[in-house]
Amino acid sequence: QVQLVESGGGLVQAGGSLRLSCAASDLTFSNYGMGWFRQAPGKEREFVASISGSAVFTYYADSVKGRFTISRDNAKNTVYLQVNNLKPEDTAVYYCAAKYISYTAVAAGRVDYWGKGTLVTVSS
Repeated sequence: QVQLVESGGGLVQAGGSLRLSCAASDLTFSNYGMGWFRQAPGKEREFVASISGSAVFTYYADSVKGRFTISRDNAKNTVYLQVNNLKPEDTAVYYCAAKYISYTAVAAGRVDYWGKGTLVTVSS
């Protein structure tokens, strides 16, 4: 059974940084586009970033460009999201997502698997 397990969330002051991790199991990791979404209180889940299986291609939401960086380590079956210069509006549950072959489909929300999320809280 495929599992995506996020970690690395927490409470951080505005301007701070975190590195979120998502460990995947029971899938051929390099065959999957991976991504991150977030859902703030009272809002819909939104796309944050995605990365191709080879890690050559990445795609970001405009709201996080220049502050967030997605990467992956296929040897560790793990995808990361480095989040810098955090703002209170970045407060959300951050979810990991996987889609067979396509990182662009991840960006469109066409996802095969979801993690359960990790909470990031940014204080002002």
